[in-house]
Amino acid sequence: MEKIRPDLSEVPATLLVPLWARAEEQKRADPLVRDPKSAEILRALDFDFGRFRGGWMSQLGCCVRTAILDREVQAFLSDRPGASVVNLGCGLDARELRMTGYGMWYDLDLPEVIGLRERFFPDTERVRRIACSVLDFGWMDRIAAEGPVLIVAEGLFMYLSGEEVEALLRALGRRFAEAVLLVEMLAPLLVGRNGMHDTVKEAAFRWSLRDSRDFERMADRLRFDREWSYFDEARRRWRYLRLFRRIPWFRRNLNNRIVRLRFG
Repeated sequence: MEKIRPDLSEVPATLLVPLWARAEEQKRADPLVRDPKSAEILRALDFDFGRFRGGWMSQLGCCVRTAILDREVQAFLSDRPGASVVNLGCGLDARELRMTGYGMWYDLDLPEVIGLRERFFPDTERVRRIACSVLDFGWMDRIAAEGPVLIVAEGLFMYLSGEEVEALLRALGRRFAEAVLLVEMLAPLLVGRNGMHDTVKEAAFRWSLRDSRDFERMADRLRFDREWSYFDEARRRWRYLRLFRRIPWFRRNLNNRIVRLRFG
């Protein structure tokens, strides 16, 4: 079978890192996330994934964030069966295949990403793809949900400006009366310092927050609920970094995390 060459621009091309990370995880006897689809997609792509070899922090970090988000998405759906999930910046993630209990699932990303995604994910009655920028707020009118909505933003906010994040949050607050957000927050020290990252070099890291409670200043009715530090998960695999996880400066500046926010 002829392989597919992923023709992606700078930010969309970053989806190849978590795809590689999840595929690598499948080689372990005790994977943090079971995602055989990632390995299937990786084998079908004409791309030199060897360039990521040695990026163990990215590989682990991507799998930790996937494991946290999988756990919390499934918990949300277990409490609210039939709820809708909106996956912003979905990339080539197969989370809808790993989750149960949703009514509708919406995968949103740029047209070039959705075009690639369509090669690997078939249409279903309960999964819809939306090909547009997350900042083109018209996509919200395509979400047919009157009840609870879960919005997932994984690997997204760090590529937006603070003004763009605030505009997005305000638009979400106007559109959805009741919504829960799960968002990934980049370690603040990495903003503007891609050279410090072990895999992502081309696409610029633009934004983060040191204190997740500052989200409450960005939109009406938006409340901080909880956060999970990457360094509190899979501790043995973080090697020497786990020694620093209790140091306040380290946790504020070099700590990626998943944050849960609520509207209403």
